[in-house]
Amino acid sequence: MSKNLPHNSALKENAGIQAPEIINSSRIAAFQQRRSQQDTPETLIKKIIIGDKVALSRAITLVESINPAHHERANTVIQGCLPYANQSIRIGITGVPGVGKSTFIESFGKLLTSLGKKVAVLAIDPSSTLTRGSILGDKTRMEELVKDENAYIRPSASGESLGGVARKTRETIILCEACGFDTILVETVGVGQSETAVHSMVDFFLLLNLAGAGDELQGIKRGIMEMADAVVINKADGENIRKAQMAKVEYNRALHLFPKKASDWNPKVSTCSAIEHSGIQDIWQMILNYLELTQSNGYFDKQRREQSQYWMMETINENVLLHFYNHPAIADLIIQNKKAVQNNEISPFAAAQSILDLYFKS
Repeated sequence: MSKNLPHNSALKENAGIQAPEIINSSRIAAFQQRRSQQDTPETLIKKIIIGDKVALSRAITLVESINPAHHERANTVIQGCLPYANQSIRIGITGVPGVGKSTFIESFGKLLTSLGKKVAVLAIDPSSTLTRGSILGDKTRMEELVKDENAYIRPSASGESLGGVARKTRETIILCEACGFDTILVETVGVGQSETAVHSMVDFFLLLNLAGAGDELQGIKRGIMEMADAVVINKADGENIRKAQMAKVEYNRALHLFPKKASDWNPKVSTCSAIEHSGIQDIWQMILNYLELTQSNGYFDKQRREQSQYWMMETINENVLLHFYNHPAIADLIIQNKKAVQNNEISPFAAAQSILDLYFKS
């Protein structure tokens, strides 16, 4: 039909591009073999300790994998990197959604890199409870920091972890430290039970909050405030400056009601504007003061040792649960007992006990 159309007709068909040559299956196999050789634990370790970010990313992917075949390789990489780890400052950053965590981290991270620091940001994105998907958009929000040679941003999906803490964040910290990053920033999804897990893997815990968003004391959650080493009122700019100062007074009063910390540190309240980069230097100085105190009184090392023990026990708990639910006989009995419980043929407690009895006998 196109042959009969005028030369300048919009309906004229143009010749298509030539189909590309089909890739030979042997070439695919060769590529996969080269890739597997690059990703051997020994190769990854060597590249990580000389600062190779690509190898670091591949190792983190290996650590985060739920494929049982990857667990042994991941453990080998972590063990090989362990002697080069623990030479960093670990800072946890949390706050309600909309408080400006990503903007604050970018401003804070740029300050640190300007001071010669190497900064790794472990940003944990919430996963959908329906699709299990995650946007992983932190790199797009930190446009300047992501281009910084002395910064590394790794967004991870929270998966099914309680409150949004990525399952392997603790191991990822070790890999980042071995890669030469001396300041690790761990960003949580938002205020919730996940903060307990983050608190157990960082040296300094920073709570971001807002002023002028309602009753300031509504933002004070006893558990979160007790863990916080500093409360920072973000977005203290423009007309919000006065409100931020009032909120600072309120939080200072609230902090005096909590018992003294084992670190002997008195939690501080500060204000900042991440957009205007004001108050960021003061926050870093506050963290340095905290480190000076806790390293001199021995609390810093004591807390690190206790955190390692805590994560050993958490790993045991995780693997026991994994083994339990992957047991074929247990899986079948759970399905049977679920139906029996739904039909009121057996109580939930008796059903659970029968499943546990089978597990302990097997």
